[in-house]
Amino acid sequence: MTISMKSFESSQSASIASIIAEARRDAGYSVEDLALTCGLTASEIEAIEEGRDADPGRLKRVATALQLPSAH
Repeated sequence: MTISMKSFESSQSASIASIIAEARRDAGYSVEDLALTCGLTASEIEAIEEGRDADPGRLKRVATALQLPSAH
């Protein structure tokens, strides 16, 4: 069995996405609230939570807004 880099990246994005979605809900933020807090659009937050966007800059902004530790 082989695991391609693409499948690894996809599963990694999915886990980051689920952590962010859960942290947002736990903080009591709506998608719109989080977007305003970190200066992104609701569409960008939705893409992150769905695992379609793993841009490091946007992830860092979201992690900061949710007070999550981020890797530097």
